[in-house]
Amino acid sequence: MPRPRTHDPGAVLDAAESLAVRGGPAAVTIRAVAAATGVSNGALYHTFGSRSGVLGRAWLRAARRFLAVQNELIEAASGSEGDSSTGAGESKSAACQLDSSAEAVWDDAIVAAAEAPSVFAERFPDSSRLLLTVSREQLLGEDLPEDVAAEVRAAERALIDLLVGLAQRRWGRRDRRAVEVLTTCLVDLPTAILIRRERIAEPFAREQLRAAVRAVLAVGPPP
Repeated sequence: MPRPRTHDPGAVLDAAESLAVRGGPAAVTIRAVAAATGVSNGALYHTFGSRSGVLGRAWLRAARRFLAVQNELIEAASGSEGDSSTGAGESKSAACQLDSSAEAVWDDAIVAAAEAPSVFAERFPDSSRLLLTVSREQLLGEDLPEDVAAEVRAAERALIDLLVGLAQRRWGRRDRRAVEVLTTCLVDLPTAILIRRERIAEPFAREQLRAAVRAVLAVGPPP
């Protein structure tokens, strides 16, 4: 029978986040995490397998938090329940029959989703810095445990599903060109306006982002 866990994995991930955002990924060692948490090296290896396992789990938690915030913002703006992704079996004809009020609702939802980096940073400052300013390549090396790598791939697919679902709801389309418009709105513009210029907490930057997203949505995807 396995021994009961005597430490809080969340506290370990908190320590890993703090070390990574303040000293870079190289600062996250088993010894440093043990010193920060009081958890023994052996217990950390038993729970996470390796230093890469600790970093991978910290990145996963941040990614899942971000997606949860983004889905919450979409739901609040659109009045929909659950995530915004749509199943492959959903009727395309029904999705295409969008009136102007429905289009406006989903425009609002997309604009709200674009502001997710700012809301995420307010709620989870260290998770935000880990996910949004430390590159995935820096964090997730080749020695990432396979179970963690599989969960990372699933988290990345969840973002793609979000983009596809929003494209379906806004334009009744799931094709590459429609999804690329959503990628511009939810990835490229927030990165350019908020993250790269370190303006994630500035109200004026968020106002610019909202205007830019609405301008892109007004053009829409090509036929």
